[in-house]
Amino acid sequence: MSRWLVTGCSTGLGREIARAALDAGHRVVVSARRVRDVEDFVSTYGEAARAVPLDVTDRAQIDAAVAAAHDAFGGIDVLVNNAGYGYLSAVEEGDDAEVRRLFDTNYFGVVDTLKAVLPGMRAQGSGHVVNISSMTGLVANPPNAYYSSTKFALEALTEALAKEVGPLGIKVTAIEPGAFRTDWAKRSMHQASAPIEAYAADVGARKELIRAFADHLPGDPRKVGEAVVMVTTLDDPPLRLLLGRDVLKAARDKLTDMSASIDAWEHVTVATDLEGV
Repeated sequence: MSRWLVTGCSTGLGREIARAALDAGHRVVVSARRVRDVEDFVSTYGEAARAVPLDVTDRAQIDAAVAAAHDAFGGIDVLVNNAGYGYLSAVEEGDDAEVRRLFDTNYFGVVDTLKAVLPGMRAQGSGHVVNISSMTGLVANPPNAYYSSTKFALEALTEALAKEVGPLGIKVTAIEPGAFRTDWAKRSMHQASAPIEAYAADVGARKELIRAFADHLPGDPRKVGEAVVMVTTLDDPPLRLLLGRDVLKAARDKLTDMSASIDAWEHVTVATDLEGV
């Protein structure tokens, strides 16, 4: 039985991850900006669940949530950094304040939560950090330039972190879901306040497509929860776990294209070294 802290549990993947962990017999601190949105976990699972308010842009709330996990369960074995939201915009359309808030939640919120949790994991010599990334953390397309940027940054953080804390007994995994039926493209979605007409036919059309298909996406959020619980049981978990046929195809297509480009331009690449070195 492991002790979990999951961020962003009010809806979507966070809720399903928390539910799957509790169903598997783990003890879970379930968190959300509005604690009333997760109090039903306590009603359903009793003392195995602890509901706490957590806005990951508020360091005091992060520290309080970590303290609650230690008070309730004696520590944290699994941290799931799930809190985040989407933002649709062409690069030129991006609202400066909104983009910075997006990074504050999707990236720096993870950084601050890690800084609060890792000391306890180091002290116990074990733990597993699960960062919920995205297909858009591997492949960037309009109108997700800024959202993808937060997830690309999270991918780099995850990759480096795994190398830093692996020798200390701490495992790290990035979960990369494709398109799943959550509120990501509906209630929680933000977008540029002043669209530019020049981008309407491409970026604007893609925005409309994302909203139109929000209720018809192929991924089952419950299966993400089950996959996350599964990966935390492994002695040698993957650094990255892709979930969904769409992200599998997108990643393989990108690797094929990148490999072809590297081969095509290899003569320029190797010609830039100093002569004789």
